[in-house]
Amino acid sequence: MIAGHLQIKNDYYFMVLNYTDVNGKRRQPWVATGLPAKGNKKRAEKMLMELRQSYVPPAASKGNGEFSTNMLFADYMELWLEIIRGSVEKTTFSSYTQMVKGKIVPYFRETGVSLGGLQARHIQSFYLHELKTVCANTVIKEHANIHKALKYAVKMDLIPYNPADKVERPKKQKFIADYYRLEELEQLFEATKDHPFSLLIQMTAFYGLRRSEALGLRWDAIDFERNTITIRHIVTTAKVDGKYEVIRADRAKNTSSLRSLPLVPDIREKLLALKEQQKEDKRICGDCYGKEYEGYVFVDAMGNLFNPKTLSAVFSRLLEKAGLRHIRFHDLRHSCASLLLANDVPMKQIQEWLGHSNISTTANIYSHLDYKSKLTSANVMDNILTLPDSAQSGWRT
Repeated sequence: MIAGHLQIKNDYYFMVLNYTDVNGKRRQPWVATGLPAKGNKKRAEKMLMELRQSYVPPAASKGNGEFSTNMLFADYMELWLEIIRGSVEKTTFSSYTQMVKGKIVPYFRETGVSLGGLQARHIQSFYLHELKTVCANTVIKEHANIHKALKYAVKMDLIPYNPADKVERPKKQKFIADYYRLEELEQLFEATKDHPFSLLIQMTAFYGLRRSEALGLRWDAIDFERNTITIRHIVTTAKVDGKYEVIRADRAKNTSSLRSLPLVPDIREKLLALKEQQKEDKRICGDCYGKEYEGYVFVDAMGNLFNPKTLSAVFSRLLEKAGLRHIRFHDLRHSCASLLLANDVPMKQIQEWLGHSNISTTANIYSHLDYKSKLTSANVMDNILTLPDSAQSGWRT
């Protein structure tokens, strides 16, 4: 039986084990009990004794690239990342990697818990630890990563069940979209009318585009004869192996995101003018004009694609310079939805315009903006239900 003792940290009991691994290195993993220090000493001592009796030191290395029940859970998570690398999109893998290597691995490496020794209480303690510094929605995403990784461990017969199934996830926080009202959008358009991002900003707000969709717009997706714009290509960034890459792909976020939208006269005119300007830029630059991003609508005077992160940063500076209230670039999409709702466009049509996968997504994000429907309900109730005046209700003043 290995040695161990209790330690109080942040008013909670922790179990600190003490052993020497197969490489002769001293290990002192901390394991959370989840018990407040006040009034729980005996329970904590019992948990410590049980842990000391059952604890199996994890395998020392993940160097052979093979899974083992006794390997550190932190090492398992890193190996799992490599297993799924080729089966998910780069953007998805980037998101997984940042969460696993940035949060999950450091925490569980400190505890020293093995894959086979991982219990629901270990995961629950991690969530409690995270909730001190991040919101509930972030912890829910971390839970999704851990659950998916452990599901694979069950599939590989490394563990008999998924301990993440027993954990209580925090309640999801309702997202409240920020947006510009009509007069604010008009001020924004006026303030940026001479900036290279002018048309990009206007089209994003008009069509409610995602940033990746706006930057991914290509000339072959614009039909000037039928007056349509087809949203089918994206440009985004992902951190891969420590470096940010620009990702270009002929796809959208979901099937519903692939959509055709009408090309209205004002935007049609601006796009044709931009196309002529790009021809002039090519003529002036000659061989110096970039060929890599040929065919994209939103490029600079040298033919280089607007970088997604640069766009967001420059947008923030433009708002500050114009003295406008700060919003994210993505909030132009929410501004579009709010204007549609304010002008009695049905939620189903807004879903199709924005390219949401289902109407519940649209309703969950924008239902709080649908003031007119609430006003209608209030008027109906006012007509059918008569409320007594203060004298009839028995109130005295």
